[in-house]
Amino acid sequence: MGLSEFYGATDDKTALLVLDRAFDLGVTFFDTADMYGHGHNERLLSQFLQRHKSNDIKIATKFGISRDPAGGYARSLNNSPEYIRNACEASLKRLSVEHIDLYYVHRVDQSVPIEETVGVLSKLVADGKIGHVGLCEVSTATLRRAHAIHPVTALQTEYSLWTRDIEVEMLPVCRQLGVGVVAYSPLGRGFLTGRLTRPESLDNNDFRRLSPRFDASNFSNNLRLLTTLEDLSKARGVSPGQIAIAWLLSRGEDIVPIPGTKRLTYLEENISAAQVTLRDDEMRVLDEAFPVGAAYGDRYPLEGMKGLNA
Repeated sequence: MGLSEFYGATDDKTALLVLDRAFDLGVTFFDTADMYGHGHNERLLSQFLQRHKSNDIKIATKFGISRDPAGGYARSLNNSPEYIRNACEASLKRLSVEHIDLYYVHRVDQSVPIEETVGVLSKLVADGKIGHVGLCEVSTATLRRAHAIHPVTALQTEYSLWTRDIEVEMLPVCRQLGVGVVAYSPLGRGFLTGRLTRPESLDNNDFRRLSPRFDASNFSNNLRLLTTLEDLSKARGVSPGQIAIAWLLSRGEDIVPIPGTKRLTYLEENISAAQVTLRDDEMRVLDEAFPVGAAYGDRYPLEGMKGLNA
């Protein structure tokens, strides 16, 4: 997502270098969506895919959020059957592929029964357009209803040290149903790296300026959460971000974090986190420092809350 917009200035040449390096380092799963850069991100991945003709590469993309072409953060949700079919064809065209490995409902449109939505996706699987069905940010009830129509391969949700809500109900249900968890924002939108100490330093077009957790008053309270993480990272000789990713990887083999970055240095740092193994006592320290609900502020501004837990 950040290679196209939302986190300040972007550059396609640098973005492709980051994608190339990720593949060279063994990354084979790439996550995008039709609304990232209004289709730009899928077109960017198309360029990457044409540079690397590999069957190992798996692409996930999403549909369901419509944005004003003129720009801005405003959005509406659409899961109508016609919209889904058109969105799928449009993504296939932008990606320059004949098959999408994992296709997500980006946000659930509650005006359309989830059974109807998943029914259309099941037909796309049968037609060979997509390989697997995924859901994003849904309730446990919606996940169960969807899974009863067609197997749901993956649930994508925000999951990190400062966003642990899924551990209460969703994670147990996913494991009961055999649904994998794809954890986005595993670094708390950069917060858990410890590099962002003043929200005022963010670019004017960085969407975190709209996020309640990065509001000046909430941010100052959230900074206190970092003390334990930074102390542990110093003791281990690794970065706070690597500790955060290692913690997430330790939660189970059914959890796949998808950290995003625009910089080669941070990419290599994130991937190296897979080599960090936390001890039981270190896990206990982190669990105590970052309990469920520890972060101050909602995850999104009001507009971005549309469709969450639907």
